[in-house]
Amino acid sequence: MAAANANHLLKARGTILFYRHNHHNFIPPRFLPFSLLPSLNTKPTSTFPSLSSISHLPFTPSPSTPPRHFRFLCTSSDASTLSSTSTSAAVDSGSPPQSEPPVPDMAAVKEAANMLDIRVGKVVKAWQHPDADSLYVEEVDVGEDEPRTICSGLVKYVPIDQLQDKKVLVLANLKPRNMRGIKSNGMLMAASDASHENVELLVPPEDSVPGERIWFGSEEEKENQTAAATANQIQKKKIWELVQPHLKTDAACIAMLDGHYMRTSAGLVVSKSLKDANIS
Repeated sequence: MAAANANHLLKARGTILFYRHNHHNFIPPRFLPFSLLPSLNTKPTSTFPSLSSISHLPFTPSPSTPPRHFRFLCTSSDASTLSSTSTSAAVDSGSPPQSEPPVPDMAAVKEAANMLDIRVGKVVKAWQHPDADSLYVEEVDVGEDEPRTICSGLVKYVPIDQLQDKKVLVLANLKPRNMRGIKSNGMLMAASDASHENVELLVPPEDSVPGERIWFGSEEEKENQTAAATANQIQKKKIWELVQPHLKTDAACIAMLDGHYMRTSAGLVVSKSLKDANIS
């Protein structure tokens, strides 16, 4: 009977199985990893740690269970060792630390931006999309033989009468997209605030010529502008996805890429009133 009332240790796949007994009730077993035990040969001791000193163990005694009913394979002096070991184990077994997002190479971003074919355009005609309440359909002169048909989700933000004959910026080397039965060949570029409640079309200088490509930087940098990429290259290399997060307006509403102003030969591209806004 004395052996039945003693603590029993059973090996079970790298753990020690604790059976705790008192004279009246069987208390369910607890598990403690070998790594948290001082030694397998350590004998039970009659010295019990206080409840506060065992709060770091892998199990927590019930508040209603008197400490005298517990036998531990450690003494009070081992509590600090177990604390540091269990803390390390918790850290080691936790999720890996989140790495910081990579810092973008802005020289590469600017080089990619020069591959975008962003042109001055002029809206020749605009009307409501017959099958989409949120879309306009525009015919836009971008310096080609025929105007381009472009669909834009601007119904909530721009009255249709403000589109007619308006000069705009067009991202022209995107793959055509079918938008509710109408093929859209480009995208009108606009600035928006953080909540996307206010949206304004980007405005080129009044003297800008439809079809002219914009560039980023000083007036002299126009001479270094590379040829525009094809629509397939834009899609395959995700050039727009790389550049777009860095397109903003500054405190003076001027469109820019990381401090490099968006320009035409006639001057700077701006938003009418949105400062520090996103461009897409």
